[in-house]
Amino acid sequence: MNLPAENQPPTGAVSLAQSSPTVGTLRERDGALEWSGRQETLRIEPWGPDAVRVRARLGGPVLDGLPGALLADAPPASYTVKIEGGQGQLTVGALTVEVDAEGLIRFLRTDDRVEILAEERAHFWWPGSRLYTAVGNGHHRLEQRFAAYDDEKLFGLGQHQHGQLDQKGLVLDLVQRNAEVSIPVLSSSRGYTLLWNNPAIGRVELARNGTRWVADSARQIDYWITAGTPADGQRRYSAVTGRTPMLPEWAAGFWQCKLRYRTQDELLAVAREYKRRGLPISAIVCDFFHWTHLGEWKFDLAEWPDPGAMVSELAELGIKLVVSVWPSVSPLSENHPVMEQRGYLIGTQYGPMAHADWPDKGVASTVQVAFYDATNPEAREFVWAKVKENYLDPYGITAFWLDACEPELKPGFQENLRYWTGPGLEVGNSYPAENSRTFYEGLLASGSGDDEVITLNRSAWAGSQRYGAALWSGDIGTDFPTLRRQIAAGLNTALSGIPWWNTDIGGFHGGDPDDPAYREVIVRWFQFGALSPLMRLHGFRDPGMPLGPDMTGGPNEVWSYGEEAAPILAKYLRLRERLRPYVLDVMREAHEEGLPPMRPLFLEFPDDRATWTVDDAYLFGRDLLVAPVLTAGATARTAYLPAGATWTDAWTGETYEGGAAVTVEAPLDRIPLFLRDGARLPVAE
Repeated sequence: MNLPAENQPPTGAVSLAQSSPTVGTLRERDGALEWSGRQETLRIEPWGPDAVRVRARLGGPVLDGLPGALLADAPPASYTVKIEGGQGQLTVGALTVEVDAEGLIRFLRTDDRVEILAEERAHFWWPGSRLYTAVGNGHHRLEQRFAAYDDEKLFGLGQHQHGQLDQKGLVLDLVQRNAEVSIPVLSSSRGYTLLWNNPAIGRVELARNGTRWVADSARQIDYWITAGTPADGQRRYSAVTGRTPMLPEWAAGFWQCKLRYRTQDELLAVAREYKRRGLPISAIVCDFFHWTHLGEWKFDLAEWPDPGAMVSELAELGIKLVVSVWPSVSPLSENHPVMEQRGYLIGTQYGPMAHADWPDKGVASTVQVAFYDATNPEAREFVWAKVKENYLDPYGITAFWLDACEPELKPGFQENLRYWTGPGLEVGNSYPAENSRTFYEGLLASGSGDDEVITLNRSAWAGSQRYGAALWSGDIGTDFPTLRRQIAAGLNTALSGIPWWNTDIGGFHGGDPDDPAYREVIVRWFQFGALSPLMRLHGFRDPGMPLGPDMTGGPNEVWSYGEEAAPILAKYLRLRERLRPYVLDVMREAHEEGLPPMRPLFLEFPDDRATWTVDDAYLFGRDLLVAPVLTAGATARTAYLPAGATWTDAWTGETYEGGAAVTVEAPLDRIPLFLRDGARLPVAE
């Protein structure tokens, strides 16, 4: 960590030490405030402007080098440390931290000394705010308790399908599952953003009588906190965990996808038809089972006889090919024996090295597959070498869909896993970030000349964004209530540091293209998709087929939904195309400042208290307010327009003063959109 010269103590210095006759000792050590007592060491150190990192460990000094999301070097920041009267104080810009003689912490705003967060005891004598329950071999079940505040609203924590924007009152598992993505960063209406810098399996409880973070098995408590508005928090958080790269220009357009195009001819026929109809399209996706065996990471030439010709024709059409790559390795794969021998697969504490059952080619039943260990640098290099050999070098493919990257365990017994970086309970949540790292580092080192990296991921963890990881909301339903839940899911993802996000437009599980009710769903979802950070049509449409190498679903192209819907979908393809320069401007803000494209209203208008409860609309960048239609049969929409700005209906030109709700017409072909303070965007054709 880089510290200002004026704040650098002599190496190894211990200064201003004071012992409490009650419990512990406070000291300044190497630019940090430390408390020790009851065999516990607590270390609080500056970690970027207005921010500190807090670590606590039982049985010795805090440890460096454990798995986490923070970059190795913190941004420089000025700070002061003061110890007097049995109290310790560390001030870093807008944040002041107080530690009492018993090791309890309070976080204050520096300017007015208002408490924004404080540790709280579980009981008046024992345990304290930090509880360590031994589970063996130096690991503990860890609990970190903070006080609850009646007026507090809490946001972030990744992507969940509970439909709540404000997550106060919820209990959330810290574990990766399909459509449930654990990213343990929390933004508070009280003016702080906190990262639980620990990839352990556990949970967070946001109760009325206290907040509690739990790690089922880990070696130390580790979290980072900064003071300021949610926008300040996003800037500071992205600076210490890594900013997203700049979005490739092609990725700002429309992605066509379905489960699944089974052959090269099927996929090319769809691409050609988009061009024949004059419909904008930027990418098309080659889904799972295109491979020979799971874990061989190469085309089955029986179904994809000339991938080079396919990629060349798509390029001539202006379309990028995205290829699905799973982390699973079938025992039938030619790579399984060598990967097992070299220790490149996730190990197990007990039983065989297999983590899920899955269909594969050449067998009538499922096989027991393993997953490569993405936390192992050599395993990452091995997998990338195969991907490079089979996709990049011969065909120039540089865009990958990283499906099932939780990883998709069946059953989900993290306790039985053994990773290169540690036991499953201690490090399991970091897997999707390490998997995206495989492709990010591989592409940058490949010499392909393409330094614009994007992967489409079903899961993520804190810091995934620095590896060019886009997240989608997983295998979800296909109805209006599910669409409604995606607004909160996307906004909380945005406040978790992941700017590139999307849903399967129309949902995943089913949906009949010939059903009028579902056609209304697809139209409203398509409108929302056009105003999402990424726009991608996907799903397993009716009639589906059983899971297996021969499977496909019903049609899922723009023209698949009938004479009324198809022109509306085409209208929003053209809208997305017109907005692409604006989309890329917003993406540059994410790259340079850490501000997400999809923003809750309070991110831009924190002083308007009404914005903190709006969970059915959002800002796309600074200038465009989006109010999706989320109920069947609706032809009007009421939306709150934040105070402090003037808003113009992008379709009609009517102007409204902010600070009130307005009701506007929303026929089937219109999603309500409002422009801020005279912004000029090409919404209307």
